Order: sequence, then structure tokens, then C-alpha cells
Amino acid sequence: MARPSSIELKSAEQIIKMRAAGLVVGRTLKTVREAARPGVTTSELDALAREEIAAAGAVSSFLGYGGGFGLPPFPAVTCISVNSEIVHGIPGERVLAEGDLVSVDFGVSLHGWHGDSAITFAVGTPSPEASALCETTRQAMWAGIAAARIGGRIGDIAAAVENSVRSRKLGYGIVAEYTGHGIGTAMHQSPDVPNLGRPGRGELLAKGICLAIEPMLTLGSAATATLDDEWTVVTRDGSLAAHWEHTIALTPAGVWVLTAEDGGEAELAARGVKFGPLAD
Repeated sequence: MARPSSIELKSAEQIIKMRAAGLVVGRTLKTVREAARPGVTTSELDALAREEIAAAGAVSSFLGYGGGFGLPPFPAVTCISVNSEIVHGIPGERVLAEGDLVSVDFGVSLHGWHGDSAITFAVGTPSPEASALCETTRQAMWAGIAAARIGGRIGDIAAAVENSVRSRKLGYGIVAEYTGHGIGTAMHQSPDVPNLGRPGRGELLAKGICLAIEPMLTLGSAATATLDDEWTVVTRDGSLAAHWEHTIALTPAGVWVLTAEDGGEAELAARGVKFGPLAD
């Protein structure tokens, strides 16, 4: 997908507007997660998200996306990917079952500013392997977030994500084709934020940059395939996949996780990273 070449730096006022969008995203994901149980369809979960968007006076970042990039317009407000589906799953009549591993990716625009986040969770009781995959992906995301700082480089984030995954005893596949991204007045902006890389490389991180950091891991090979719907990306070997994402802002005070209810304060404190909220 084409993205602008320049990096959009936000003012304090603009970041606060993005925080408002981020809170809509975070609340909606919580609602969807709480509603997911055996017997519920993915389209029913998408309908709940549509209700949350309407109540907030927001606009879906996903619905209709893709038409200008040679893809069919995306037909839903959520991407719901189950088990071996990695990302961009289209909600439909699929009925969730006990033990399914579900990834929900969701974004909105509020007053012209975007928020984007993803979570993975199990329906009912997960297998130990699914639980470990989910937690490893979540921890990798937070490692990447913790590595973001003014004066650093995109490669610092990529390397932190990769090193977090590689430190685990089990070998997980790190999906390379799909990356994090800049975000602001558009959902996808420069720069790309890879999940593999070397520290000290890539674009310079400056005050006011906002990024979506989103590792995707598999229990097997990282090789992917795209289904005939032209959207749903699956593991080529049929292994389970997980996806976590948050939108962050770099402020003079530190890191502000715009799509986390507490702004990321607890997770950042646990990692010794400065929490950087802005006053409204």
C-alpha cells in the first residue's frame, strides 16, 4: 500500500486529539473481547464494534479501505482473524468455538485523527501453546514500545521486538511482510516499523512522531499466504498466529500509549521507561 514519504510530526494539541481516538479504539476492543464466546459469530462482533463507532461519533478506519490500492474495499469495521489467520480476516458467519485463538484489529478516525490497535485472546480456555504464543506476542509489542524514544531510530524498535521473541525457548515465526507504521491524519503513514531489524538503523525518532507498533507471530513457519478474498492472510503451514498492536506518541515527557486505557503507564513503569502523557 502506498504511503507518504514524509513523516508527520504532531503538536501537543494534535496528539491529545489522537488520544481521544485511541480511547475509542481501546474501549471497543474491550467490548468485543468480552462478547466473544462459543457460539458467537465474527459478524456479530463486528456489529458490536459498529455500534461503538456510532456512539462515539467516530468513523471506521477500515470500512471501505483498499479500493485505491488495487484491492477490493474492505467490507467491515474490524479485522477478525481466527487460529491460522494472521491478519485482515473478514468478519462473517464463522461461529467461534471453545479454544479458538482470535485476533481483532480495529481502528477509527475521530475529528480527522486515527487510532489503531489489535489484541489476541482465546475463546474459553486456550491450549498452553496458544497461551504462550499470545503472551510472547504481547510482550514483544511492549518491548518495541519501550525501545521507542526521541533521538532513537526505528531499528531500535524492530530489534527490541525481534530480541524479545528470540529470547523465548520456543522458536516462533516472526511475520516480516506486515509491519507497524506511522499514523495520524491517515491510518497508514511513513515510516514503516518492522518487527525484525538492527538497532541504530532507520528513520530518526523525533518529538511528535506517532507510531503503530504491531508484531505478528506464528507457532510455526513465518511464511504466509493470502486467501481468495484478497484480504485474509494465513500461515502457509496452518500453524496458529497472534497479533498485538498499540498506537504510541513520543512526547517531551516520554512515551504515551494512546490506545491503552492507562496510557501504558503500568507496562512502561515495569520496564523503567518514562511515561509521557500530555495535559488536556
